[in-house]
Amino acid sequence: MRGRTYIFTFLLSSRLFIHPHELMSKVRQLCVEQQRLSDPQADKTRLRKIAPKVLQLLTEWTETFPYDFRDERMMRSLKELTHRLASGDELYRKAVQQVTQGLIRKLTALSQYEEALAKINATLTDRLAVLKAKPQSIQRDVLSLCSDPFTLAQQLTHIELVRARSYPERLTVSSYRDSPPLDTLRVKSGNLQTYVEWFNRLSYLVATEICMAVKKKHRARVIEFFIDVARECFNIGNFNSLMAIISGMNMSPVSRLKKTWGKVKTAKFDILEHQMDPSSNFYNYRTALRGANQRSITAHSSREKIVIPFFSLLIKDIYFLNEGCANRLPSGHVNFEKFWELAKQVSEFMTWRQVECPFERDRKILQYLLTAPVFSEDALCLASYESEGPENTMEKDRWKSLRSSLLNRV
Repeated sequence: MRGRTYIFTFLLSSRLFIHPHELMSKVRQLCVEQQRLSDPQADKTRLRKIAPKVLQLLTEWTETFPYDFRDERMMRSLKELTHRLASGDELYRKAVQQVTQGLIRKLTALSQYEEALAKINATLTDRLAVLKAKPQSIQRDVLSLCSDPFTLAQQLTHIELVRARSYPERLTVSSYRDSPPLDTLRVKSGNLQTYVEWFNRLSYLVATEICMAVKKKHRARVIEFFIDVARECFNIGNFNSLMAIISGMNMSPVSRLKKTWGKVKTAKFDILEHQMDPSSNFYNYRTALRGANQRSITAHSSREKIVIPFFSLLIKDIYFLNEGCANRLPSGHVNFEKFWELAKQVSEFMTWRQVECPFERDRKILQYLLTAPVFSEDALCLASYESEGPENTMEKDRWKSLRSSLLNRV
């Protein structure tokens, strides 16, 4: 096992046993003790002996887990450590400077991303307020903005990669400290939550685009368009957007539109559903993902390197790997095989997220995808019933309830 791989595995799994700031404090204390053990004349010799290993640890830590350093305790320990290393000689002083500057760049980029996300959310809130005040002011449909499925799939890939890059360690594990031993996996929130929200938003956007079309012919055209977008996502390797689109089309307000679906050529959709079929623990999807990963490994272009997994399933895999395997062996030793497999899954995703999106950005389409108002579940149901009337008593009662609720709000 190579040095960087070992360090990554250690930094990832250690948080199941100890908080990052506590680990950093122990590293700092070790350096202090190492220097105290030596006589004044041997100080620099002793420092030179441990400095390369400490620098390697700090480099990997700051590059891979920058969020850890938003903790003031981490930054204090880092400053003390780097000060000790920099006092050794010019070579270490330059290396320490590179580590510090790299961390500042990463933290700045993360802050800028979060600020941009906050602005997008504020814009979305404003648009929703306008929509509630003037329901007739619903946005234009996606086909009037982009009629090319490949272009829309490219823009979805931009969004996915930006979100994936926003949290190097947000896939990683942390530990609850409610009860020892610290063996509970917790996927950190924050930007992880925005990824889940994005998946839900895309599903609802697809359903909204279909249900708000007044004419059956137009609804069928929108469905076929999104089937083509989903197929392009599959070809690109963007499985998260693919699954979100399929989820949107399988929402009951859309799936119940039998007359509309009767106008749709569903062969391509059937193939895509088969690829993302959850049976046998998503066997078909996992096979396709392995194929995309192999293509990425042997790729000669950024286009071929793109792999965006179905994110929710990735999180579940990491969770159940942790829950299904003990942290320690019967001998009391750390179960390193478990942590090696955990690190393998997380590092694989981190490799995928580093790919630069090769497609040209379209600001208008991106803005639309991120901020166009979407119908609530009730609004989707109402629009669906308005398009194709209720077919049974349950649907009729639901329709009456929704209309009554709408009239009361007016």
